[in-house]
Amino acid sequence: MSPKRRFFYGWVILAVGFLTIVGGYVCRNTFSVFYPAIVEEFGWTRGNTAIIFSINILVYGLIAPFAGALADRFRPRYVLAAGAVLMGIGMASCSFATERWQFYLLYGVVAATGLSVAGWAPVATLIANWFVRRRALAFGILGAGFGLSLISAYVAQYVITEFGWRAAYVVIGLFIAVLVAPICILFVRRTPADKGLFPDGMTADEAAADLVQTTHYRAASEWRSKNWTIGAAIRTRQFWLLFTIWVVSMGIVEQIAISHHVYFYLDAGYAPLTAATYFSIFGICFAVGNLMGAISDRVGRERFFIPVCLVCAGFASLYLLMRDTSTPWLPPIIAAGFGLTFGSLCCVLNATLADLFQGKHYGRIAGSMIVGFAVGGTVSPWLAGHLHDITGSYSITYAMLVAGLIATAAMFWFVAPRKLNPIASRR
Repeated sequence: MSPKRRFFYGWVILAVGFLTIVGGYVCRNTFSVFYPAIVEEFGWTRGNTAIIFSINILVYGLIAPFAGALADRFRPRYVLAAGAVLMGIGMASCSFATERWQFYLLYGVVAATGLSVAGWAPVATLIANWFVRRRALAFGILGAGFGLSLISAYVAQYVITEFGWRAAYVVIGLFIAVLVAPICILFVRRTPADKGLFPDGMTADEAAADLVQTTHYRAASEWRSKNWTIGAAIRTRQFWLLFTIWVVSMGIVEQIAISHHVYFYLDAGYAPLTAATYFSIFGICFAVGNLMGAISDRVGRERFFIPVCLVCAGFASLYLLMRDTSTPWLPPIIAAGFGLTFGSLCCVLNATLADLFQGKHYGRIAGSMIVGFAVGGTVSPWLAGHLHDITGSYSITYAMLVAGLIATAAMFWFVAPRKLNPIASRR
């Protein structure tokens, strides 16, 4: 008789991580609806106002390696809770801002620091400890939380329309601090061993068999047998290819899409609440796309990632056709298709990083990838706004999105995770 399988507490950890990502990234992903409101009230240019978002990305990225190290070294429950409180304070305090430097400090520094400490690097480190066989599924669910945080743009737009953007900042700040921090303290545990469990809910016999199989596999693979520190990782071609992918796809493509998304539709002539609705469609489909990324657990990372990346570029190219409201069918198609495919890419990227560099130093390595994200994300929102100020349109920006996605597909082929950790063949 096989031993009775215990409830796997990893699902609780994943649920908490999901809620933490949803709550935390509301901080950043609502900027797209605050952006036009702030420009309208103060009369600032789009380029100068977008610097608020750029500073947020820069600080978030610079703090991320240290946030990952905190999750490696200290109890994650307190690290995540502290970040959530700091983030909430930063967001709520933006309601008092009247000058650009105040937004730079409160949203760009304080809220971004909190988001980094309670953001992707520490949460991904936690999830990677609990899930191995079903890693893409776990990261897909986690990434779906990021996608659902985009839906908050609609709620934020409603609050801005009814009560003003200052009230909306207070609501979001209190939501983050009150919801996320207590849940993290109560339920987060670092590893399955803390609950007397094994990764993926395996029984002791299954874990022993898996250890034998993994040990045998690692003996035949220098890559898998290596103790991956950040120093060892940065001496590999794969690390720098992934770093560049983070710069291009997560930094440039994603952050332009998030920070300027509402303006894409406003400039075509759609009303603010309609534009926010399309942004929410993008968010919902982004969440679903992350779940679709779990397919790569079965078929392999490249076989899934590269075709989807090229299809995503195709959807992004449709923005060039959206010039006014005479094609009302086009915005929902773009928002849904772009969100679905790009969400899938994000899931696979995170799973691939964990496949290649998993270990006790993974938090630092994951945090260093976010530095790459910050390199692209710091410049791209300002650049898109500045190009619009100069040319009066987003045409160059749309071309940047397409080119970035095609380049990402090419670089991922050379990462070649199929040669270093062939997920499909292990199944």
